Amino acid sequence: MSPFFILSAIGVYFLFLVAISIYTGRNANNNSYFTGNNASPWLAVAFGMIGDSLSGVTFISVPGTVGLAKFAYLQLVLGYLAGYFVIAYVLLPIYYKMGLTSIYTYLETRFGGNAEKTGSFFFILSRTLGAAGRLFLAAGVLQKFVFDGLGIPFFASVAFIIALMLVYTAKGGIKTLVWTDTFQSLFLLAGVILSIVAISSNLNLDLIGMVKTVKNSPLSETFFWDINEKNYFWKQFIGGFFIAIAMTGLDQNMMQKNLSCRSLGEAQKNIVSFSFVMVLVNVFFLSLGVLLYVYIDTAHIAVPTASDGKIITDSLFPTLALNNLGNLAGLAFIIGLTAATFSSADSVLTTLTTSFYYDFLHLQKNKTMAESSKSLIRNIVHIGFAVILLLCIIVFSMMNDKAIIDTILMLAGYTYGPLLGLFAFGIMTKRKANDKYIPLLAIIPPAACYWFSQNSVSLLGGYKVGHELLMINGLLMFGLLWLMSKKEQAIKK
Repeated sequence: MSPFFILSAIGVYFLFLVAISIYTGRNANNNSYFTGNNASPWLAVAFGMIGDSLSGVTFISVPGTVGLAKFAYLQLVLGYLAGYFVIAYVLLPIYYKMGLTSIYTYLETRFGGNAEKTGSFFFILSRTLGAAGRLFLAAGVLQKFVFDGLGIPFFASVAFIIALMLVYTAKGGIKTLVWTDTFQSLFLLAGVILSIVAISSNLNLDLIGMVKTVKNSPLSETFFWDINEKNYFWKQFIGGFFIAIAMTGLDQNMMQKNLSCRSLGEAQKNIVSFSFVMVLVNVFFLSLGVLLYVYIDTAHIAVPTASDGKIITDSLFPTLALNNLGNLAGLAFIIGLTAATFSSADSVLTTLTTSFYYDFLHLQKNKTMAESSKSLIRNIVHIGFAVILLLCIIVFSMMNDKAIIDTILMLAGYTYGPLLGLFAFGIMTKRKANDKYIPLLAIIPPAACYWFSQNSVSLLGGYKVGHELLMINGLLMFGLLWLMSKKEQAIKK
């Protein structure tokens, strides 16, 4: 597929985003940027969260990893489903009752300013590294198949992508993102569905034949029961449960649009409906993975492999879509990847700005500063995070080692443990921990969990730690907070 054709498709896609931002950004102010004037339709928020949850890495990686992990990922997704109900009926009522814009304001109210800054810091660190890593991997695909052919260096292409995001997010903020994410989720779904249609066509399968092929494939095995392995069902399910709570319910990036709904009831409908749609979308991605591997076996296609002969799973889908499956598959892939890349990264700029503005600068409390001055500072912070994102990606590219990026993404996940422990302690107990020591305590659980994950096999006779590590991380933080709180500090009714 021609690089010019791909770039033209991305250009048209971007023009639609700009048109949406111009329309929604009319008469936008700080309230529009941070809360969407609390007028976001719940259905639009729910649909837009699909794109927020599925990054370009998910779009590239999930189909490819089916060859190694089969449908084991679905066990994790079922855990997500249960966790979303906790978000809807435990966390959202608290957030709405307190009228929060930044969810870490809850920690300030419950414990103090240090707890608020600790929560916000871990979010900013996690989302900055995570967004940079995901954008790096997705941009790498576009670089290989588009920008290299045009002689455009990686730095310039990434700067261009981030500049595009700034164009349509800086003014309207959440008010704009609710609708651009809805648009992008639509194209992400179109991308995966059209990819399935394209590969099914190459395999001469109708709808019933496609379903039977996926169902009868050994790669569609879903449930695993060896307790020592990482794919053991309860490790995956419990891990998914806590991942959903921590990385959605305690994540400003995922919650800010939910808090822009008209009412608590609408926000709850948004989360519940989104949770079931997410299960279905992930089934689509996994089914696509099965069909890709069936196609490889049937057509005897040469696929990218490492020096040890193993398939490079992250290159499987892009290579087949753009080189082997025809123009429909190539266009579907580019549409889906572009939507996933933009939707997972653009909202990060807005929510990082919100967290810094509310939790560190506390400008919302400044009643004497003019709104124009606040807006100027907000725009500077927004652009500042875009520059930081670009610098992180440049550093990753200089490392030239995707294993390092994977490690950074993994370490970013550890930072949600302290958040899980802080919120759980605040909600489930009536004790007030000493705010002074919370930043120091928050460092201990991630470090301890990393050590445990590296040594669990020798310590526990072959037991491999999976996604349940987040739960352990949160429990450690909860325990430390309990130990440092005293009975006489208990909150009185």
